[in-house]
Amino acid sequence: MVECLYINPPCFSQTTKKEETFEIDILGVEGRKNLQKANDILGLALDEADFEYYYEFFLNKIQKNPTDVELFDLAQSNSEHSRHWFFRGELYVNDEKRPESLFKSIQDTQKYSNKNNVIAFCDNSSAITGFESEYLVSTDPTKTAALSKKCLKRHIIYTAETHNFPTGVCPFPGAATGTGGRIRDVHATGRGAHEIAGIAGYSIGNLNLNNYPQSYEPKWDYPNNFATPAKILIEASNGASDYGNKFGEPVIAGFTRSFGMQLPNSKRYEYVKPIMFSAGIGSIDSNLTKKAEAKKGQLVAKVGGPVYRIGIGGGAASSVQVQGDQKNELDFGAVQRGDPEMEQKLHRVIRGCIELGDKNPILSIHDQGAGGNGNVLKEIVEGKSGGAIIKADSFDLGDPTISIRELWGAEYQESDAILVDPLLVDELKAISSREKCKVNIVGEVTGDNKVIVKNYTNELPEHPVDLDLTKLSERESKVFNLRSDVINALSLELPSKLSVKEALNQVLRLPTVGSKRYLTNKVDRSVTGLIAQQQSVGPLHTPISDVAVVALSYFDTVGAAMAIGEQPIKGLIYPEIGARMSVGEALTNLIFAPITDLSDVKCSGNWMWAAKVDGEGGKLVQACDAMCAVMKKLGIAVDGGKDSLSMAARCKNNEIVCSPGTLVISTYAPCTDIQKVITPDFKIPDEAPTVIVYISMANPRQKYRLGGSALAQCYSQMGNEFPDMDSPEYFKKAFNVVQKLIQEELLFSGHDVSDGGLITALLEMAFAGNCEIHASITSQTGTLETLFAEELGIILEVSHKNLGHLLAICDENDIIVQKIGEVVQIYGKDASIIINVNGSCVIDCSLNELRNIWEETSDRLELLQTSENCVKSQIEWRSKVNVTNYVANFNYNIDSNNFLTKSPKIAILREEGSNGDREMAAAFIFVGFEAFDITMTDLSNGANLDQFRGIAFVGGFSFADVLGSAKGWAATISFNEKICEMFQTFKNRKDTFSLGICNGCQLMALINWIGNSNVSKGKVFLDDNDCGRFHSGFCSVKIQKSPAIMLKDMEESILGVWTSHGEGKFTYNSAETEQFLEKQNLRCIRYCDNNGHLTNLYPANPNGSSSAVAGICSADGRHLAMMPHPDRSFLTWQWPNYPKNLKLHHSNFTPWIKMFKNAYDWCVFVE
Repeated sequence: MVECLYINPPCFSQTTKKEETFEIDILGVEGRKNLQKANDILGLALDEADFEYYYEFFLNKIQKNPTDVELFDLAQSNSEHSRHWFFRGELYVNDEKRPESLFKSIQDTQKYSNKNNVIAFCDNSSAITGFESEYLVSTDPTKTAALSKKCLKRHIIYTAETHNFPTGVCPFPGAATGTGGRIRDVHATGRGAHEIAGIAGYSIGNLNLNNYPQSYEPKWDYPNNFATPAKILIEASNGASDYGNKFGEPVIAGFTRSFGMQLPNSKRYEYVKPIMFSAGIGSIDSNLTKKAEAKKGQLVAKVGGPVYRIGIGGGAASSVQVQGDQKNELDFGAVQRGDPEMEQKLHRVIRGCIELGDKNPILSIHDQGAGGNGNVLKEIVEGKSGGAIIKADSFDLGDPTISIRELWGAEYQESDAILVDPLLVDELKAISSREKCKVNIVGEVTGDNKVIVKNYTNELPEHPVDLDLTKLSERESKVFNLRSDVINALSLELPSKLSVKEALNQVLRLPTVGSKRYLTNKVDRSVTGLIAQQQSVGPLHTPISDVAVVALSYFDTVGAAMAIGEQPIKGLIYPEIGARMSVGEALTNLIFAPITDLSDVKCSGNWMWAAKVDGEGGKLVQACDAMCAVMKKLGIAVDGGKDSLSMAARCKNNEIVCSPGTLVISTYAPCTDIQKVITPDFKIPDEAPTVIVYISMANPRQKYRLGGSALAQCYSQMGNEFPDMDSPEYFKKAFNVVQKLIQEELLFSGHDVSDGGLITALLEMAFAGNCEIHASITSQTGTLETLFAEELGIILEVSHKNLGHLLAICDENDIIVQKIGEVVQIYGKDASIIINVNGSCVIDCSLNELRNIWEETSDRLELLQTSENCVKSQIEWRSKVNVTNYVANFNYNIDSNNFLTKSPKIAILREEGSNGDREMAAAFIFVGFEAFDITMTDLSNGANLDQFRGIAFVGGFSFADVLGSAKGWAATISFNEKICEMFQTFKNRKDTFSLGICNGCQLMALINWIGNSNVSKGKVFLDDNDCGRFHSGFCSVKIQKSPAIMLKDMEESILGVWTSHGEGKFTYNSAETEQFLEKQNLRCIRYCDNNGHLTNLYPANPNGSSSAVAGICSADGRHLAMMPHPDRSFLTWQWPNYPKNLKLHHSNFTPWIKMFKNAYDWCVFVE
């Protein structure tokens, strides 16, 4: 608490005045001078070409003095950030004109790939052909209504962008709004689309962690207006994770790279200006992929949050050639602030409109980002019959002092612009009212191609914006004169007696190579219930999986696979190699998901480069040409992407530091069977030991080149021989062979060789499998080169029985396979890592010793974001786990097509901020319930609970957990007499039951529905996790004897289940309360270790609940509250690793389906 003395009496009257609109006198004799003055004052970041264009545009083309609003608007919406002038421009490289734009070259890759793009280069996301299946939709999203299965065709959409400048200046809000803006890019595709999952990546400078010195991290100066690399990494990942957690979008893949080095040309390259990469996968109904053209009479609406004075000038600030060349206050003012709860409500409005089907009122939609209203409203009314009159008075203002320039230019978040069918406005308003998300009809399409803003009532000028879109669109391409700096590559000089163990001691600690557990622990990776593959695998939930896979529906096993590739360090000397290796890495990550065809793979190309710094732009061109060429040979294509071309920062000593030119390749493709994805943890099935084989993907004649490797970085060098995709033709053959091996189910595990080399890939697979390996590698090159070179290749685990078949398939296709070892059935603390190269033993260590080194940098970073006790507990837990044992001694072979004719009704109840409703509904629908989507708003407006036999209180972050989890939701029930009585009546009926999961569990505790509900309220509540933050993981729980109707016959089961919460610690107001619950067997679900013993050890117990409590029921057993998520764990593909001993022959159900079926059986039995 902070206490302060108010010397003067507080004043609540408005004293701040709106800034007045003014003209910039360009037509006068000092026009140029006045324009330059406006450029400086308003922070427009106009380059020389911009300056000349706007001067001529206003002086001669339209012959009027611009208002500050118009000039500010054009500077933002026509900035490099918004319009990508470089990629569309006329380029001269080393004085030679390039024959076409970079954009044209990238588009040409489409000619060499399958024609499966539905959307490419023309919307907020790209899309490829998806699948027809049954999807869960509301029968009427304007009110309480049943959720039903509907046969639809949905395509797969993908988008990727970065939010680098805001993240460098203010890491948490910068990354949060980067995530939020990208989420809106997904749902603003076509006429509205569905978000499923996200990807996050971070490239930062040298961490220089306290008391953890690394020899390759020199102490250099950093700019005053940027956060330090370590702070960026922690706070940016907090911001991105927090936003996704609260919105309800899981992060299921990503990358981290830390780099700072002085190259042989004495130039320092470091991610002083960081990369915050955000990408998203989603789906779109096949009939909604095309936006309608703007036509006279259509209404222009804004949906989402109110106007605030935040994010002023972000488009221009992000386009400054060298960050640090603007005033600090302009940089800080340009950073937006995020509100994920508002975004959740906005998402529900869009989804509701989509689910209206033919009555979808959205004709076109764009999300608001750089340039604010000035950009998004001009964009949405573009076209031959476009133009609009916009009324300032029609906007919902969060601050009455917002000036017209701020209204038009602020990049306040959680807002979309839509064109609305005038005949369907009532439906839109009904949905928005139900979801408590404002819709403002702010204008109307005029058809004259002019955008006119009508000022606030009684304010001048009457039209602060009056622009002709036709004339604005006539701007010519920009011209760029570029050159490439040539950096002489020096041979790598490693210490002469460097041992493999010493090298590993360095490499495994490199943030790029080491464990990312500090990231995955704090981000939800299961919400939606549609996640088939995320980062963490094996008994220790180790984050090493590189392919992300989502289902498109709960009722099918088709989906989408995506993977990332980025190899910027290899491109510092040779940009072409960096580009080819980025493509190669993306594909060797994607390879382990079964896809329709390699030529169906589409890519997003995201370019982060200091392109306008002398000597750097030509390198980008080289990289682009190489990327296009290799994609054409592979038969894949780019269908979208973004660029950030001001990746340089001015440090304290006036040194300009460029970030390494970075190309991030995102690959995505249709996945034919989400159940066949190969994970990278060694499995050791019954036929152990298994065989480890290696396939080179780059060239049949294996090479081992250390240039640009993690080992070279650890010794502050680059080297002169770099790995490359020497033969794209061979790579393509090898890719298709591995796909065949997956389809024929010959593989147990697989992993790509990337940062850290072959030895790191082997170790990661052993760390994740928690098992012993014996490797024996034959090579024609040196030991360090063999083990640490980062050549394109993959490691596969196969049984002895299937090895011959695998070798035969590879031989038929001329693919070289090398047997390099065996996986041995020894686990955990007893396991060893033994590696021989050319007959000599180079590593003989315990598994735990090497894993601790690999985890140490992550543990150090964890100390910056959680308690020391939890970090120690996590280290202890890792050392104790052997093999996880699950037990389910009951029948859960549910035939979902063989229910009784009765379909009990269950209310899937949510409040604003809830996000777990659809997966909950799916679980109940599978076992025969009729599930209804119902909101607290519905109940306030006259709906009731009389028709329902059950209530499911869903998970999420109701009211964003303000004042504590579920406190707001509980208040809406407890402090509304009518609603409180309604709930009490429902609870007291003998034919009703309820289930509360996560946020719903927290609510049930607060409204006293669990334990002994006859006593006063507040006996049980959920407190903050001991780790002090949100935690996500896959835990084991033990179901104990209790009266809980939903757990009937499940006693003594040990099951895996997802957990995702920040306040999950069961706490009691007295020892007597706890004793009562224990004596009555009401604490029915408990966290346990891998052997089934109850545990308080983090993270097996993710919150520190005493006695390992995970769930509590009511005394009569009808009401059950639990923090874990069986609603995300009832299908086999939802588990990170589903055990064979629990697999049913003709069903995808896990034992958790029994819980939901018990509820159905009880409802049928208790009439």
